[in-house]
Amino acid sequence: MSKKVKLLNTLQNGREMTAKQIASTYRVANPYDLIHRLREDGERIYLNMRTNSKGVVTTKYRWNAI
Repeated sequence: MSKKVKLLNTLQNGREMTAKQIASTYRVANPYDLIHRLREDGERIYLNMRTNSKGVVTTKYRWNAI
């Protein structure tokens, strides 16, 4: 199974991931390219900003099944 398919399965299961998590989990040098290729295939991948209780903002990718 390719890294692109593995990432898509993870996102479709409801998990949100940061670019750093994608890079370390799937051992890719450029997680943005992997997301870009999924989007080119027609997948609805969104980047959401989250703020934790300490005010730190993180950005996470998620998949949307309309």
